[in-house]
Amino acid sequence: MTVGLIQEAVTADVQANVNRAVERVREAAERGAQIVCLQELFNAPYFCKAQRHDRFDIAEPIPGPAVERMQELARELEVVIIVPVFERQGAGIYRNSAAVVDADGSMLGVYRKMHIPDDPLFNEKFYFTPGDSHVTHDGDHKGAGGFRVWNTRYAKIGVLICWDQWYPEAARITALLGAEILFYPTAIGWHPAEKEEFGNAQMDAWRTAQRAHAIANGVFVASPNRVGHEDEPGTNGIEFFGQSFICDPFGRILAEAGTDPAVIVAPCDRRLIEDTRRNWPFLRDRRIDAYGPILNRYLG
Repeated sequence: MTVGLIQEAVTADVQANVNRAVERVREAAERGAQIVCLQELFNAPYFCKAQRHDRFDIAEPIPGPAVERMQELARELEVVIIVPVFERQGAGIYRNSAAVVDADGSMLGVYRKMHIPDDPLFNEKFYFTPGDSHVTHDGDHKGAGGFRVWNTRYAKIGVLICWDQWYPEAARITALLGAEILFYPTAIGWHPAEKEEFGNAQMDAWRTAQRAHAIANGVFVASPNRVGHEDEPGTNGIEFFGQSFICDPFGRILAEAGTDPAVIVAPCDRRLIEDTRRNWPFLRDRRIDAYGPILNRYLG
């Protein structure tokens, strides 16, 4: 299975962003990608930098214009596409979501971001209702507690979104559901005033946390991030740092990007999942009888 990630800078022109993403997906497919993941909220600027009710107008239903365009493209190119958008699920219910489109253009389902941050310039709790806990299992997907895995044409994939990437519980549950690859569409960057002091450490922590999920669970991990500086009146804005990457179950980097728009592609040999888990049997040695306390908020 061959994975492609799209790392892009965006503008306020939603249609232009979608058109550019179409061309990027085509490039990934030409280079052999069978599963392509776009970045978080791919078709618009990162609007959560301020709390403004008019920005709810950016949202669209699933399926809606952006997802339907990607369904047509998936059908044409015979690729799986993960399409992260600002979803209007219903009146007053808005989600940070990712539609999973199979290689025939069919909609397999939607993952809705479970962990919602609230930090300066990342006012996501104002906009997003968190994903709902549910348990499902049918021919196309399995799910538990809001986490889901889809059996696409080319691989069993799990999708988590940005802030989810800091939580080992999310990665572990999704891996236990059978995911061979964890995708983390992302919009993470620096507050410019903090970049000199903390920038390298923040970026390194972001990569390290996700590589650890790959190692601990014996799965591939693929994380597309956005790039570019995005303004917000009255602030210094955010500089999204890119550094998208694909790593294997040992945490080894298979492909990576810098801080410019890019398409990265890497083959992922699923036999390595079995080999890794035989030699590092972390899942075998779990003490599931002893983990009840993790359901508490705090044990101090």
